[in-house]
Amino acid sequence: MTNARTHRAGEAAAATGHAAQAAATGRAAPPVEAGGAPPGPAVSTAGLPGWLQPVVRAAATVRPEQLSRFLPPEDGGGRQSAVLVLFGEGERGPELLLTERASSLRSHAGQPSFPGGALDPEDGDPATSGPLRAALREAHEETGLDPSGVQVFGVLPRLYIPVSRFVVTPVLGWWHTPSPVGVVDPAETARVFTVPVADLTNPAHRATTVHPGGHRGPAFQCGSSLVWGFTAGVIDRLLHYAGWELPWDRDRRVPLDWRA
Repeated sequence: MTNARTHRAGEAAAATGHAAQAAATGRAAPPVEAGGAPPGPAVSTAGLPGWLQPVVRAAATVRPEQLSRFLPPEDGGGRQSAVLVLFGEGERGPELLLTERASSLRSHAGQPSFPGGALDPEDGDPATSGPLRAALREAHEETGLDPSGVQVFGVLPRLYIPVSRFVVTPVLGWWHTPSPVGVVDPAETARVFTVPVADLTNPAHRATTVHPGGHRGPAFQCGSSLVWGFTAGVIDRLLHYAGWELPWDRDRRVPLDWRA
């Protein structure tokens, strides 16, 4: 987190099957694992703050093609991964936890992103609770987050990042008990910070990125950081389908270079 906040605090249904259905009904679902893997995190909407209900409804109904034009290969290719889209409540109201990747990394260097990464074998079945476990594990490894303070309340459809061939499951979490977070490994992460949802919905902070290759996408100016790419795309769609989006100037453009 930033400054004083540092130490405070599908396939939506198909990707996790019964777990995503539980997110829509409010019932915790015991994960079903193949090969006798230990039980994974349950998905539950019980006890969430009222302001998160629009996100719960969006997660339960949104279709993959409504989130991105890049969907997982039909042949099952790609590397399974997960990210944690973690909502907390800070001094300025609802906020999201983000990290900034180290500038020395070979891919997506210096880019703000959700905590997350590839599934490990011990995370379990990618089709059930494997992504939930991976998202929490990666968030702990990258930021020091205590997973016991997070309630998983939904799962978005699996999406695809063509440049890295990652098949990504966005896991939605409520940070009910904030724990200290910060950079764990400087070789991987340059910064850990939160962004108020009020800043993300502020039209003055919104823009469209334009890559030299022609691709365009949403972006958010968060202080000194430009949030763009996959992370900005997920945020953009969540704001839209949760009904939080405000009209903004889509002709305001931010050019990217070939290294992006």
